[in-house]
Amino acid sequence: MKVRPDDSNELRDFKLISFDVYGTLVDWETGTFDQLKPLVAKLPTNHPLQNNFDGTIAAFHQEEEALCRTQPGLNYRALYSGAYTNLAATLSLPKPSEIEIEAFGSQVKNWQAFPDTVEALHRLSKDYKLVVLSNVDNESFKDTLAGALKGVKFDAIYTAENIGSYKPDLNNFHYLFNHAKEDFGVEKEQVLHTGHGLKADHVAAKQLGLTSVWIERSGGPLDEVKDKVAFTWQFKTMGDMADAVADEAAIGDL
Repeated sequence: MKVRPDDSNELRDFKLISFDVYGTLVDWETGTFDQLKPLVAKLPTNHPLQNNFDGTIAAFHQEEEALCRTQPGLNYRALYSGAYTNLAATLSLPKPSEIEIEAFGSQVKNWQAFPDTVEALHRLSKDYKLVVLSNVDNESFKDTLAGALKGVKFDAIYTAENIGSYKPDLNNFHYLFNHAKEDFGVEKEQVLHTGHGLKADHVAAKQLGLTSVWIERSGGPLDEVKDKVAFTWQFKTMGDMADAVADEAAIGDL
């Protein structure tokens, strides 16, 4: 639904949708939690992270965000594995073996798309250019495209590996604007950025005057950033967003 009545834009006014992928289209949280279970199981039975999905993901993401800031040129597989190693240290657990670290970093390919994702992207592709803007490496995204997102055609794929930094670095969004213009003749005002990540995507969108859509999924720390974000639409799923675009089209055809 539209949550900013002061924004006169309609969904159909845009020509290109840029997507955060992991968290928005692909369920990285469930995949990561499953991978972290053996590590968390080593904690005392009364530890607050035991059987705590949200807490475990938040703890891991904190380590991941720190590496995104401090090592922006690090390949995502190495960064993801590094966050795993650092979380173990933070929890005062033994350092995982090299085999465990390598195996952890290779699991992106096994993360599943949300049930609504693929159909919604097929529907949206009829009206928009679809562009990936993701904090990932090219090999991992290639695996995702062959697996969880099989059958989806993106018009362009801009990854952290291509760009040399990780969102929320504004450089990633300037890269998007420049390439949308060069590759498709699309101006920033015609780009609709769509993502689950409040801190990684929507804070930067507000800073740059980029119109955005929050895909709420499992929620997020909205209270922490409510004065720093200004997304125009909010939907629970990509399917809901595709429905809203279809509703606008139906009204326009009357």
